[in-house]
Amino acid sequence: MEVNIHEAKTHLSRLLERVAIGEEVIIAKAGKPVAKLVPIESSRPRFKLGSAKGQFVVPDDFNDPLPKEIEDLFWE
Repeated sequence: MEVNIHEAKTHLSRLLERVAIGEEVIIAKAGKPVAKLVPIESSRPRFKLGSAKGQFVVPDDFNDPLPKEIEDLFWE
């Protein structure tokens, strides 16, 4: 998508929303491209639901009440 400088200043928020979903925006002055808005690649990997499957096991007693001696440490 290409827009002129005035349109870019007027609608910057909307243009940034489009860039955030992967679209590139060219900003032109007098019909000549002068800048390009592109999304920044994230330096951290995106979280994927279920990506840790099989890496740990939740014990069967996970939701059982704490032993009295441990509970006393937190509630006294």
